[in-house]
Amino acid sequence: MSSENGAGDGGGAGVPPPEQLALIRESVRQAKAPRAKPRTWRGAALAEELPVARVLVDKGVLHLDRYFDYAVPKELDADAQPGVRVRVRFGAGRHRVREGRREGGGLIDGFLVERLPESDYAGPLAALAQVVSPEPVLDAELLGLARAVADRYAGSLADVLQLAVPPRNARAEGRPSPQPLPPPTAPDAGSWARYENGAALIDALASGGAPRAVWNALPGPEWSAELARAVAATLASGRGALVVVPDGRAVARVDAALTALLGEGRHAVLTADAGPEKRYRQWLAVRRGSVRAVVGTRAAMFAPVRDLGLVAIWDDGDDSHSEPHAPQPHAREVLLLRAAQDKCAFLLGGWSCTVEAAQLVESGWARPVVASRERVRATAPLVRTVGDGDLARDEAARAARLPSLAWQTVRDGLRDGPVLVQVPRRGYVPRMACAQCRAPARCRHCSGPLEARSEGALACGWCGRAENAWHCPECGSFRLRAQVVGARRTAEELGRAFPAVPVRTSGREHVLDTVPAAPALVVSTPGAEPVAEGGYAAALLLDGWAMVGRPDLRAGEDALRRWIAAAALVRDQRSGGLVVVVAEPTLRPVQALVRWDPVGHAVRELAERAELGFPPVSRMAAVSGPPEAVAGFLAAARLPPGAEVLGPVPLPVTPPGRPRRTGAPPPGESWERALVRVAPGGGAALAAALKAAQAARMARGGGGAGDGGAVWVRVDPPDIG
Repeated sequence: MSSENGAGDGGGAGVPPPEQLALIRESVRQAKAPRAKPRTWRGAALAEELPVARVLVDKGVLHLDRYFDYAVPKELDADAQPGVRVRVRFGAGRHRVREGRREGGGLIDGFLVERLPESDYAGPLAALAQVVSPEPVLDAELLGLARAVADRYAGSLADVLQLAVPPRNARAEGRPSPQPLPPPTAPDAGSWARYENGAALIDALASGGAPRAVWNALPGPEWSAELARAVAATLASGRGALVVVPDGRAVARVDAALTALLGEGRHAVLTADAGPEKRYRQWLAVRRGSVRAVVGTRAAMFAPVRDLGLVAIWDDGDDSHSEPHAPQPHAREVLLLRAAQDKCAFLLGGWSCTVEAAQLVESGWARPVVASRERVRATAPLVRTVGDGDLARDEAARAARLPSLAWQTVRDGLRDGPVLVQVPRRGYVPRMACAQCRAPARCRHCSGPLEARSEGALACGWCGRAENAWHCPECGSFRLRAQVVGARRTAEELGRAFPAVPVRTSGREHVLDTVPAAPALVVSTPGAEPVAEGGYAAALLLDGWAMVGRPDLRAGEDALRRWIAAAALVRDQRSGGLVVVVAEPTLRPVQALVRWDPVGHAVRELAERAELGFPPVSRMAAVSGPPEAVAGFLAAARLPPGAEVLGPVPLPVTPPGRPRRTGAPPPGESWERALVRVAPGGGAALAAALKAAQAARMARGGGGAGDGGAVWVRVDPPDIG
């Protein structure tokens, strides 16, 4: 800077005025000390006792899925205890040795697993670079669970620990956790008395037992209070409890139920929405033993609860329980591993019943907790169906969105309260078809599906191009009809039909938690249904064929689960509650809904899958990637005896500009997928073989163009077609 620029009134050239000097002094006074770089510890003395630290480095690659030994400098001896976060230098070659100690390599985070008197490695060791924090965050129990999850899902231990241990927050770590409260008194059975074996379950938890149960909850809002009572019974025995639910709304309900039953300070809430500092503070309170009960979403499945006495999961069929990050574990399977590892109680609950839950009961591993048929009929709403034959005879259904029975149900229900309308898709009219021959309407440029995104405007769902002059290439017709009408379009039509009634929508962009008991139309996508005060007077489940007809092994089970979740919010039959489902009544999921028998549906599905060798009776893994890479991977993998390879088959191409799903091909690339199936009992051998093959591929630099490209391996894929 020149002297002209530096001169000012009343000061010499280059001398700041007194106000600036005062500001600079205050800034220096408030500035934090610069963070020191980790030392190389060249020539430093080592710890006198246990001078070797075994470290798990944060490198989520399979061929480095093992521990590495480091020397412990004397100055770090006190803080370098098992379970703390450390930083080490990784990647130094054997030739970079000075004064008997390996140097160089890049800094990388890790966990100190244990201290040893000597190393198995004969060469020189690098020294620990830094102890990030003396707070132990990884104990032997959590490490064992993470290793079991990594082995089951053919993943790396470092990837699992990224899911299990939240990022450090220094401010939260510096605050002390509250003192633990004494165990509460044991609660009575309460509404658990409505179920067979329900009271016995609560008594067993309160007395320190470890029952294993699959609970088919009755419709209504009592499920959260019943979960809270099971947690209270476990706490009364002096043990801890962990509850995993699908989303934040369910967490809020269980949180409120626990607070009402036990008061403040006895449980922690672990969700991603809490923010890094609050979440880490709650996690530390659990880790330090200040809090013995946890409720949260899938990230809470690894919560380090002391003296774990109960693990519980609600609605295990919800997609939210499946972790999208590697190695993509499912919360149900992680909690099953925890129940076996800690020998604690296990409770799987839901309004519906998955095939996996039915298998736990069928094998004798868990006992059912269900209500009698008389009580189910007394608490469930009346369910009526509208099939294809009814629609063909219904003049109103040909010209309007809803059949006559649905219109009548809405009119009658609005006299007594809100009416729920479940629509399988969000938006306006997500898919269009020819009105004459029903052929799907596709884009002339990329063959993507045409969508109606606003009044009278058509656009491609893949490339986004507008379409103003469409005609059917099959029959030449210029008329279009909706294949699946979206939630917004349904809300508009209902609003025009009932202009004096408010219409509320609940979906991905804006999810309602509750709605008042006043008459209103609530249009919702599956999973976003708000709870109505006093229950809904009626519910319409539209376009049932769109859910049942999906080309997926779980389509029927998923449709029934979503229907029951909506119908469970409706008043019981004695109070006039009515549910109308627009689907063919001969379909098995529709019949199960009419009878309110999700357990029977799951048992029959399990029997069919056992006969055909489908999961969960068998174990499967998916191998995806470019055709050459998949073929090379399967040829090199040493699969266990009896393993059956199905495919490979082409995967749908991800359109440019569309978000890429986990495991899907990059936009514009053509991938294939092969399924590998093994008989019951062969899952561990299959995971080990796939993990070894992937590790060998990575070690030799696989994944590049010369090796055919990347290969994606997923054990227990949720969608197998």
